[in-house]
Amino acid sequence: MPRFAAIDFETASHGRDSACAVGVVIVERGRIVDRLYELIRPPSRQFAFTYIHGLSWEDVKDAPSFDAVWSGITRELTGVAFLAAHNAPFDKGVLGACCATYELPAPEQPFVCTVRLARAQWDIHPTKLPDVCRHLGIDLRHHQADSDAEACARIVIAAEQAGWRYA
Repeated sequence: MPRFAAIDFETASHGRDSACAVGVVIVERGRIVDRLYELIRPPSRQFAFTYIHGLSWEDVKDAPSFDAVWSGITRELTGVAFLAAHNAPFDKGVLGACCATYELPAPEQPFVCTVRLARAQWDIHPTKLPDVCRHLGIDLRHHQADSDAEACARIVIAAEQAGWRYA
């Protein structure tokens, strides 16, 4: 079982670089060994998704910007084989846009999508994160970046226990 990280971003608005929170969970040998959660001050004060995740400009106005948060996270990602995310194209897009905005290199690790993994491993439909978590008995506080990241980590761990292997 390779070392991997599960990652989840919450965004303030439709701008892909508007990350306002990130959760990261590091897994080694099938066990969670570290959890990180950071609020992020996005480049704009515009918040369109407070109704989803509960975060507003007031919550993040004094938080560090993405570049400051990401420098700490990249150290934790050293040696991980892949990044797992539920609906990975979204989180990969947010990460790429934030890195581009701050002129930072995007991580080289590939993404594993836990939506696709849940469909392939257990034929779960629908595959929204709450549905997959309910099927697997995973606790979830949906749209809280730390909880969503931990749920993704636990989905990958469950898939590994069921015989899935990262290729």
